[in-house]
Amino acid sequence: MKAKTSQNLKDGDQCKVVGGTHAGKSGTVRDVHTSKTGHVTITVEQKNGVRFKTLGKNVIILAEENSSRK
Repeated sequence: MKAKTSQNLKDGDQCKVVGGTHAGKSGTVRDVHTSKTGHVTITVEQKNGVRFKTLGKNVIILAEENSSRK
C-alpha cells in the first residue's frame, strides 16, 4: 500500500489515523465536513462497524500501488 496526503479526502477512501486520540486505527472515510473555521472533520468507519470522528489532518489515505510497473 502506498500513502497519499489527506488533502483530497472523499467518502469511501481507505485511511489510517496517524495522529490524535485514535492514532493507529484505520477504516473507511465517511461524512467529510469542513467547519466554518476551515478545519476538515471526517467520520471513520472501522471494519467492525465502530465509527469515530477525527480531523482530516490526522489521517493518511491508503491507496493500492499500481500493478503495471515496468
